[in-house]
Amino acid sequence: MQIRDRVQEFRRVKASLLKPHPNNWRTHPAAQHDALRGVLAEIGFAGALLARPLPDGSLQLIDGHLRAETTPDAEVPVLIVDLDDAETAKLLALHDPLAAMAQTDRQSLATLLDQVETDNDTVRAMLDAMLDAPDTSLSTEPEPLDAPDLPEAFQVVVQCRDEAEQQSVYERLTGEGFACRLLTM
Repeated sequence: MQIRDRVQEFRRVKASLLKPHPNNWRTHPAAQHDALRGVLAEIGFAGALLARPLPDGSLQLIDGHLRAETTPDAEVPVLIVDLDDAETAKLLALHDPLAAMAQTDRQSLATLLDQVETDNDTVRAMLDAMLDAPDTSLSTEPEPLDAPDLPEAFQVVVQCRDEAEQQSVYERLTGEGFACRLLTM
């Protein structure tokens, strides 16, 4: 498979000059705003926003809307990509869900969290909740289900020609004292 490099350049741009994408479907609750402010205060920018050039020369955000909104006067790191409208829509729709497919290695997370210190209450609350949170990945692989503790049961499934025969067999077996259920598959 040949993979195209769509990154044209890296620039630092005043955040307020970046145009939000009109179809950005992600919303950001207050706790996320507070946590981001805490991370930015303690660490700063450690990743780039993602934008594309528009015909008028301005830049339209694809990823990083909250960072741009939170720091409108800051010069932020931006990767400029050469995507058309359809490709931008596809990436906007898939960028976060693709990341959400990652699963959690709880032991590795616990080891990592033991190394993390913060003075920000919102960031601390987020870190404290991470190990207790259920894995909300969007993985396409089904998680193995724990088998319920069911009592051992011996059953016979009888396939009938039609509903009338099913009813007849059911009545005969229940008449003989068997516990029966009617199923249609």
